[in-house]
Amino acid sequence: MEQPAFTALISGYSFLEAPRWHDNRLWLSDFYLKQVIAVDPNGGVEVIAEVPGQPSGLGWLPDDCLLIVSMTDRKLLRQEKDGSLVEHADLSEVAGGHANDMVVDSQGRAYVGNFGFDLMAGAPLQTASLARVESDGTVSVAAEDLYFPNGSMITPDGQTLIVNETFANRISAFDIRADGSLGSRRAWAVLGPMPKGRELAEIIPQAKVASDGGVLDAEGAVWLADAIGNRALRVAEGGRILDEISTGGQGVFACTLGGVNRQTLYLCVAPDFAEHNRKAAREAAIWAVDVDVPGAGLP
Repeated sequence: MEQPAFTALISGYSFLEAPRWHDNRLWLSDFYLKQVIAVDPNGGVEVIAEVPGQPSGLGWLPDDCLLIVSMTDRKLLRQEKDGSLVEHADLSEVAGGHANDMVVDSQGRAYVGNFGFDLMAGAPLQTASLARVESDGTVSVAAEDLYFPNGSMITPDGQTLIVNETFANRISAFDIRADGSLGSRRAWAVLGPMPKGRELAEIIPQAKVASDGGVLDAEGAVWLADAIGNRALRVAEGGRILDEISTGGQGVFACTLGGVNRQTLYLCVAPDFAEHNRKAAREAAIWAVDVDVPGAGLP
């Protein structure tokens, strides 16, 4: 397992998620500081928005207005040109737990995941539905029975949605129809047997790879953060692991490709993902390492 020399871009945060490379900066959500921030390549930070409902997934409409998932109230917010936040969509009819990560397509259509159950309270696992939000805020169910849909990606041709299922040992894919609806789920990569049981204490030991946030590259592979493995993996369609980068004793929970040529892999690291630990500490950071193949597709 490779353990390269990382560069720390920023540190001293609570829990960083949803990294996006946009307008030559790295955009991020900090769950428990309840902020969206943008970081320049030298580590300069701008606070973009304060989100009381806890920010997660980020994306942009065609007019460059920012969309922000507000987790605990299960909303999708839109930042207007004057910086104010307004409700773009109410996800509560679809989301069975905290709203979470998302990807926004080139037409402004968002696909938004959710926990499906109360993860932080240790509730039994329930499958989740993926929400589809049109650019006008109309909400519908895009897919059902997903095991913690997490990092989502759209291929450069706009025809395939790829979704990391954290508690299923798999990455799933869906054809995107012209109207934005999805075809049937298919396995894009199988990383281990489907875990049995509903209690997290049973499921987590069965997880070979807990795929969290992810990003596509120009060769069609997915870089993913393994939320239990202290590593980032580069995975080919079919499940072959092409590369593995260890983060040592640090957990890694999301990643993206950015920088001048989109060949810098940015990793969201923290000691763990437990809410009660992360709220009380400022131990989250962004680590960066150069890779050979640039990023592609969305986000």
